[in-house]
Amino acid sequence: MCSWTAAESDMVVKNRLVGFLLWQSILSSLIFLAFTITIVSWRSATAIFVSFFSFHLSQLLFSVSLSTVLSPQPKFRRILPVLLTDAAVSGSLSAVSFCGFNGRVGFKGFASGLFYASFYVYKRRWVLQFPIIQRPLFFSFKMGIPSAIIRALKLSAAAYLFSVLLLVFLPHHFSTDLKLGNFFTQHIISYAACFSMFLCWELTHHLHQVLHTKRFIFAPPKGSAAAETNPSEPLLATLEECSPASPLKYLAYLDLCMVCENNVDYWRRAAFFEETGETYKRVAAVCLRPLEQLASKLVQGFECSSDDKIFSISDQLQSPTNPRQNSKCHELVNDFQVYTWSARALASLTSRSRKEDRFGVAQLSGSNAAAISTLIACLLAVETLMGKKISLQPSHQLMGAFSTKSATFSTGRRDVRTGKRRDDPLYSKAYAMADVLRTSIYGIVSAFHHEMLNSAKAGLLEKDWITSSKPPFGTRELLLQKLHLFLDFQAS
Repeated sequence: MCSWTAAESDMVVKNRLVGFLLWQSILSSLIFLAFTITIVSWRSATAIFVSFFSFHLSQLLFSVSLSTVLSPQPKFRRILPVLLTDAAVSGSLSAVSFCGFNGRVGFKGFASGLFYASFYVYKRRWVLQFPIIQRPLFFSFKMGIPSAIIRALKLSAAAYLFSVLLLVFLPHHFSTDLKLGNFFTQHIISYAACFSMFLCWELTHHLHQVLHTKRFIFAPPKGSAAAETNPSEPLLATLEECSPASPLKYLAYLDLCMVCENNVDYWRRAAFFEETGETYKRVAAVCLRPLEQLASKLVQGFECSSDDKIFSISDQLQSPTNPRQNSKCHELVNDFQVYTWSARALASLTSRSRKEDRFGVAQLSGSNAAAISTLIACLLAVETLMGKKISLQPSHQLMGAFSTKSATFSTGRRDVRTGKRRDDPLYSKAYAMADVLRTSIYGIVSAFHHEMLNSAKAGLLEKDWITSSKPPFGTRELLLQKLHLFLDFQAS
């Protein structure tokens, strides 16, 4: 936990958790009342009150379990026993609350909860999905209601059949009929209870996603003393010191990206270009760090060990390896959102520094060269992951000549040479990441196109725009030739 978040960020997490539990209880109450009025309206007031209390207890158990396991990273956490157990117990208690105490009803609810939790884990729905467009909470929640209802209908039908099949293996004395009327009425009530339970869970999951992916502004109130002196400290402290898997760090990167790209918080972006240049260096560093880590991890994933021999980068470029052989390549999937936010924020900040940087701190600190070099290095690494062969062209060829030869692909088939598939989740993320990186580089090139052309004509393009240190992927010559392609608007 970072210094600023020791108090303030704890309050952010607690407030969102309390808000989530409050709204979840309201949704659960409405669904329970609708079920009671339409399906089992003949119950006594005491029975309804007891059922209402037990149903809320079951939903609280599921909501707390959901809050515990949800994470912005899709890395498999040790959530299977916890989620399966809590969902099964919550399902059993919900079914009894809806249909009355009965061993058969409790078992069907237990089986339905187990089925739902298994589907939840299989689909990796514990991952927080940040929306592309940030909307008000009400509209974000409303947009997900139709899909939640449809998914609840499908899952409840499948879970109901699953629980009925399991009853076949129960002892005869345990599978006695429910005292709720005729055969069809029993099944209608049972299915309605299953649907109501799953609808509560689906809306709870959607509500949790909406509340915990809403943007949080890491800045003091505008006009306060802190806003006048150092408005960037809360954001930078969170980015620099919070753990990589912390949801606060994801929210901080989202906030940084929106500050850099939009003009709503112009005063916050202007504070990045303060006279000493220290703030800008810190902002550039937190944007560069994830991209450098991505390129380094992809390089490790490309390496093939054979008799303690590690192939060189040039060998890797000529013969890209199968990313399934090394889990390092899957870091692109695990932290995809952070990588895209970092690239977009870095590109936007670099582009806007041309007009908004009154003191020239971006150029003087060397951050512009570091930004363009790191973005191009990451793009080369991701393109290699996609199966493209990259080679350095002789100097006598046209300026900016850069050969990027794609491997052949066929939908649904494995490429013999590269061992990749277009339908692989890693492969689709690589395509999306390449688009983000390419767009980011073009944004910087468009902003500084005149300056870059003058540097190229004077033979200073490498000195002015390629960092002198070793890039995280490839060589400085490869980066320079790729930059020439972007200058000619031919990079694709």
